[in-house]
Amino acid sequence: MKIKNFLLAGIAGGIADFLLGWLLYGIVFKDYFPSEMPNMLFIFLGCMTFGFFISYIFIQWASISNYLTGLKAGAMIGIFIGLMTNFFMRASSMEVDYQNFGLDLIIGIVMGALVGAVVAAVNGKL
Repeated sequence: MKIKNFLLAGIAGGIADFLLGWLLYGIVFKDYFPSEMPNMLFIFLGCMTFGFFISYIFIQWASISNYLTGLKAGAMIGIFIGLMTNFFMRASSMEVDYQNFGLDLIIGIVMGALVGAVVAAVNGKL
């Protein structure tokens, strides 16, 4: 594996994920999600983990270095991660808010697609 590509694309993807989360969850759709202040360190670390996860898949297994292919693959990963996290989050709820579930899933798909495009574009430039 190209370690330099993995690290730089992963960092770029993690930062993109963090900024997209801030924009979508913190500003655009803030009325739909909990308002208590989360631990930003753990949010940032989770975003970096996602960036490195996408980077690893794209570089080690899929050889994705085109932003359009990264966009498509990232969207597919976003669907599965979004479904998984929403099912687990809603498992302990007595009442499921399907509108919130769907909105969070769509946000996950968009964020996965854009992070995938960033990771692929950085990988392609290196």
